[in-house]
Amino acid sequence: MSQIKVSNLTFSYDTNYENIFENVSFEIDTDWKLGFIGRNGRGKTTFLNLLQGKFKYSGTITSAVSFDYFPFEVNMEENTLKVIKNIIAPFSEWEEKMDLYIKENSETSMVEYGKILDLYMSHDGYIIDELIEKEIRKLDVEIDVLDRCFNTLSNGERTKLMLAALFLKKNNFLLIDEPTNHLDIEGRENVARYLNSKKGFILVSHDRHFIDEIVDHIISINRSDIEIQKGNFKSWNYNKEIQDNYEIAQNDKLKKEIKHLEEAYKRAQKWSTLQENTKIGAGVADKVNNRGFIGAQAARMMKKAKCTEKRKEKAIDDKKKLLKNIERADNLKIHPQNYLKNNYINIDNLSISYGENKLFDGISFTVNEGDRVALRGKNGCGKSSINKLILGEDIDYTGNVNIGNKLTMSYISQDTSHLKGSFKNYVESEAIDESLFRAILAKLDFNPNSIDKDLSELSSGQKKKVLIAQSLSQKANLYIWDEPLNYIDIISRMQIEKLILEYKPTMIFVEHDYMFNENVATKLIQLS
Repeated sequence: MSQIKVSNLTFSYDTNYENIFENVSFEIDTDWKLGFIGRNGRGKTTFLNLLQGKFKYSGTITSAVSFDYFPFEVNMEENTLKVIKNIIAPFSEWEEKMDLYIKENSETSMVEYGKILDLYMSHDGYIIDELIEKEIRKLDVEIDVLDRCFNTLSNGERTKLMLAALFLKKNNFLLIDEPTNHLDIEGRENVARYLNSKKGFILVSHDRHFIDEIVDHIISINRSDIEIQKGNFKSWNYNKEIQDNYEIAQNDKLKKEIKHLEEAYKRAQKWSTLQENTKIGAGVADKVNNRGFIGAQAARMMKKAKCTEKRKEKAIDDKKKLLKNIERADNLKIHPQNYLKNNYINIDNLSISYGENKLFDGISFTVNEGDRVALRGKNGCGKSSINKLILGEDIDYTGNVNIGNKLTMSYISQDTSHLKGSFKNYVESEAIDESLFRAILAKLDFNPNSIDKDLSELSSGQKKKVLIAQSLSQKANLYIWDEPLNYIDIISRMQIEKLILEYKPTMIFVEHDYMFNENVATKLIQLS
């Protein structure tokens, strides 16, 4: 157990006028399981890069452990076992050198052989294959994948294997950046159980349920600072709501107090001036008898006015300290249109195959007005194929698919690679209202500086927000959303949930976020 200490950290990119971090200081324990949260663009990945020493910064970061980052690039054309072993340590390089030194068989080569042998043994080189097999079983990965080429594995299998390799490394602290993006619900449950059994990492994830199953501390990038709390997202969010409500109440109280003090100050100052005028305008006798009294009274009123002014200034200072971390989460709107009848879609005994590969067999369901249908199942089981079939794409199928005549649909694809060109051209091509589109993006905390960028240059989270804003700008009978929340921050996810529960649009969606499914879906279709 050791400490990672961050002191007076300040950083900004050369292209930014404002600092992303400014005089940030905190300490974390290397045994903690830290959930790292914050809205898109706040600097989570940037901070992980700073820990790895990728950028220059002012301040200090000190640590007795090394940092390893997930995800990372590997040689996709190599044997999987070799890939995993060389993530853990340079075993291939060590083995080649030891073979070479044995062949040389000189006094110098034997000394070098001994040095590398010590390294090899300290990294469990002679039992590493067994340790790898034992580790990947914990993640429900079949042992035979180790004999395959790495590029033949699914994204979920690659994620699990790379995490297992990182946890078999020695003296490292893991920086795990959004591991759930290629995992279905079952895969997320497996990885959550696995990470819960480990310690010593920072986990970036926007899946509330996933984080709550794993972490024991939360590190959050707020609007004005970075804070660390013991607990998970649920406890952090509860504490934040209490703090936010307290600050809002205090802010309202101070606003009233400041207004009251301003009025009291004006009255006291006015009374003091009137008294002074009375003293100056008095007759000779009055000046003799009352001048001292009037002067003292005027002085008291002036003192009272100054005291009131100081109280007002303190109240203003106290007010400035409030609301700095209140997240902007304005209510979103959607524009579902009524359809000419209650029934939208009827699907009976549907089967979809690609060549010899049958994705699923004999699925039946209906979509009626107000239904929010969640398509569930493992990656590759055909969820997206159902969506594409409903949207009118040419997909081979058997069974009956009846879609209502003139049913208008709004679609969010899980793929964002088609986003290119300027915002203006995109708005025109999608025939949506630009003012509404920009207003929705602003409510989703989309960085206004990114509006001038080419769409292809946006981050993954920003691209998803563009697709969501586009869909919310469209008037439709049916909304079809295919993994809309990938890379989307937690606050925005909660905004979108609130929107759906308020406006109750008719939807078909695929989403691996457990809480989103639980809160939003009215009907579940499980694909085997």
